[in-house]
Amino acid sequence: MGCIPCHSPFIVWLLFCSLFITLNAHENEVENESPFTYDWNSDRGPGNWGNLNRKWKACGFGKLQSPIDLNDDRVSIVHTLGNLKRTYEPAPAVIKNRGHDIMVAWEGDAGGVVINGTEFKLQQCHWHTPSEHTVDGKRFKMEIHMVHKNSRGQISVVGILYKLGRPDPFLAKLLKQVQLLKHVKTVGHEGKYVGFVDPWGIKFGSRKYFRYIGSLTVPPCTEGVLWTILKKVRTVSIEQIRALRDAVHDGFEENARPIQQSDDITVYMYRPKT
Repeated sequence: MGCIPCHSPFIVWLLFCSLFITLNAHENEVENESPFTYDWNSDRGPGNWGNLNRKWKACGFGKLQSPIDLNDDRVSIVHTLGNLKRTYEPAPAVIKNRGHDIMVAWEGDAGGVVINGTEFKLQQCHWHTPSEHTVDGKRFKMEIHMVHKNSRGQISVVGILYKLGRPDPFLAKLLKQVQLLKHVKTVGHEGKYVGFVDPWGIKFGSRKYFRYIGSLTVPPCTEGVLWTILKKVRTVSIEQIRALRDAVHDGFEENARPIQQSDDITVYMYRPKT
């Protein structure tokens, strides 16, 4: 990894421009999985998403597409991005089965994250099995995406990677609360109310993170999404992964978009000064 001098005025300006001037994503992820699939052998598979809908052209022709491989050759270490400030608080939420994934959507003010003085409010979280992002070519068992929006409708996503190990506490509480296998598979897009859900239950555990400008990972693959991928890899149990896969619709048990060869993307890794 290359190390960028923290004192360079040009680098500070470049980071500011990268994080805010190009951050223009406004379109949400598709709410119905029926128009697309993750099966490469299907004419509705990932390689053809960009041709399925005129609003999805970015999926096929975009230059800043996610997910990507966070490999050493493209990552530059910086100390100027600062710790990720969180303002989360418990709020009413529903759990929804979107067919292609399981989503928890907050219906009240659940706080959010503050990036360069701008607050992005938490909207929802959902899971991908296996992970979508890879690190030096390694794919993990699961990835959670915490989707936020600011007052201008711009999107910031926090991603956390998981390997097999001890159960994830947030998923354990959620699965127990809604008895996922019995209920979520049939609730559909209207959702099932699960009471107040505390986003602080989603453990971060590290101040180090990757940062880049990319896209949504499902149609319409809108670009200008501000990605923060935590460096620390957490753990999830095989039972929890099975629960998520059993709940989604048939054919979406593996709901990870393939790695995108987005060579125009610059990736920074924030590492606090020691």
